[in-house]
Amino acid sequence: MTTKLVARAEQELPEVLADLRRLVEHETPSSDKQALDAGLADIEQWLTERLGEPTARQRHDGGDRGDVLDVTYPGTADGTVLLLCHYDTVWPIGTLADWPFTVDGDRVTAPGCLDMKAGIVHGVWALRLLRELDVPHPSVRFLLTGDEEIGSLASREHIERACTEVTATLVLEASREGMAKIRRKGMGLFDLAVHGVESHAGLDPTAGASAIHAIAELIPAITGLADPERGTTINVGLINGGTGRNVVAGRATCEIDIRIQDPAEMARIDAGFRELAVADDRIRVELTGEWNRPPMNPNPLSEKLFAHAQAAAQEHGRVLEGTSVGGVSDANFVSALDKPVLDGLGAVGSGPHARDEHVIPSECPGQIATLASLISSLRNF
Repeated sequence: MTTKLVARAEQELPEVLADLRRLVEHETPSSDKQALDAGLADIEQWLTERLGEPTARQRHDGGDRGDVLDVTYPGTADGTVLLLCHYDTVWPIGTLADWPFTVDGDRVTAPGCLDMKAGIVHGVWALRLLRELDVPHPSVRFLLTGDEEIGSLASREHIERACTEVTATLVLEASREGMAKIRRKGMGLFDLAVHGVESHAGLDPTAGASAIHAIAELIPAITGLADPERGTTINVGLINGGTGRNVVAGRATCEIDIRIQDPAEMARIDAGFRELAVADDRIRVELTGEWNRPPMNPNPLSEKLFAHAQAAAQEHGRVLEGTSVGGVSDANFVSALDKPVLDGLGAVGSGPHARDEHVIPSECPGQIATLASLISSLRNF
């Protein structure tokens, strides 16, 4: 049966790539509700074409963000496996006009192909092959979200609820060079606004209190909270301020990205933020933002799940290694609830969020077959 899974996946590769093209050519940027709705409608139609009607279906309103589609297909064994995917991308409408879906040797490139529309396609084909070959498998539940790239604020509650109702959660984000992602950092997104006093820089400089000078004083204090040995990094990625060269700046802002591996670091960073101050008491400092995702660290059930995945890969003559990454995903939410989760089970490629984004087609059959074997094995999880 193992040999048949790989052979069927290789045989169906042209159809797999055709499906990937279909999903890519419905552009679905996170910020465009109309495009997201249209893209999700096509995905749902495609799911029905490939897998038939689901036994359960819910579409949750995402407000001004992408809706969440939750569909379940029945298995032939106990349990339910959640395949967690997002259909939104970072690429704006019109990107396809100068960057069309292109197959160039062992390389497929297109906006959003790797992150993560290929993952959705892999999940559907893994289930399709299990059915075609009559391989025993649990029920498979797809949760398709439309705001992962912008924080998952609308979809988080649905993710957290779904992962508590299933045997295990498999996240079909891109693989890292064929490796599964077993550890991810958590992320905090914060905005600092500094309010000063404007004045003429030449005629009355001492009457002003420069917000720009103050924020330049604060940034070293903020970045000084980093502790790379603990896995804590801090980046000030954007600064704005002032109204003119000859005006003492009345306002300045900066955007802060924080990554942590140790959950205890959240409290330490928060305490450091509370102590931020500048020498000039005319300056007012305002910090807003939140810890968007907790870190994903292996728990015992996730370690057991990874062992199942390694065994599934070994059936196909492959060695599956685990890796840690600094990026975040919806797997972080599942891990924080101490539920079994494994990430990075999607396509192999490179360049997410970059014009070099691409999928390696020759890796797709092995990834799909391994995913199918893993789903089947979870009937005994």
